[in-house]
Amino acid sequence: MKKIIITPIAVALYSASFACDVCKKQQPKVLRGITHGAGPQSNWDYVIVVAIAAVVLVTLFYSVKWLIKPGEQQADHIKHSILTHDTV
Repeated sequence: MKKIIITPIAVALYSASFACDVCKKQQPKVLRGITHGAGPQSNWDYVIVVAIAAVVLVTLFYSVKWLIKPGEQQADHIKHSILTHDTV
């Protein structure tokens, strides 16, 4: 039953994920066939996208790093008050 439901959804998403012929003609060579709509209006669009991608990658790196090894060692840190709280 799940396969019957998932298959049409996957087929619809697959065809919608690629650009149509009209959109391919509007895109620069690098983005051709990947995105829909009008292409970048200037080179600043590329700079903005690269800057945002860098921010996202740095954020992802530090969030995974601090999730794996938090590093709070102080005895008065808030996590210790929760972990060693005596029940009344």
